[in-house]
Amino acid sequence: MIRVALVDDQALMRAGFRALLEAEDGIEVVGEAADGEQGLALVRAHVPDVVLIDVQMPVMTGIEATRRIAADPALSGVRVVMLTNYGLDEYVFEALRAGACGFLLKDTEPADLLQAIEVVARGEALLSPSVTRTLIGEFVARPPDRADAPGLEHLTRREREVTALAARGLTNEEIAAHMVISPFTAKTHVSRAMTKLGARDRAQLVVFAYESGLVAARERTE
Repeated sequence: MIRVALVDDQALMRAGFRALLEAEDGIEVVGEAADGEQGLALVRAHVPDVVLIDVQMPVMTGIEATRRIAADPALSGVRVVMLTNYGLDEYVFEALRAGACGFLLKDTEPADLLQAIEVVARGEALLSPSVTRTLIGEFVARPPDRADAPGLEHLTRREREVTALAARGLTNEEIAAHMVISPFTAKTHVSRAMTKLGARDRAQLVVFAYESGLVAARERTE
């Protein structure tokens, strides 16, 4: 059973998501909240598998709530998906840095929403290669300040290579083809790199690759 929490300041939006999710076998809505502060309390009380949380809300934004969820060791298994009306807007990079594992448009098709919840509940990032490439475009427009990258020195040459390729928007299958290895081996390298760097998911691995300077924005995939 996948346990889901809903956090959105629009009651109608919460009601719509609840009706859809509760009609699905294998999904349970554990509660809902109308702002980030209430959402954080809800998550701490119920520790759901997945949180659908709006980016912009009163009292506390979705980004700040996500940051606090990601910083709490007791909530390490909680996966946060940001809800937005506009897709990849100015908040995307900040939300990924805060610990979100991906994004969904509020008008997402029901089948896509259900699939997304299953994907993140398995511990995978909801960040498609096309989304990654759009993020890279943002780095080109306004590259972030380079930060110290503790853990980078612990990556093997192979792990650095797969991290760089993932940051350019390649899937595990494409990484495997590029490196002439099996998709399983590519996935293993990505997982090990995430573990060594303390990245919660692939989305944060991409952020790390650019902030650390492991990949330069000009190297993006066209």
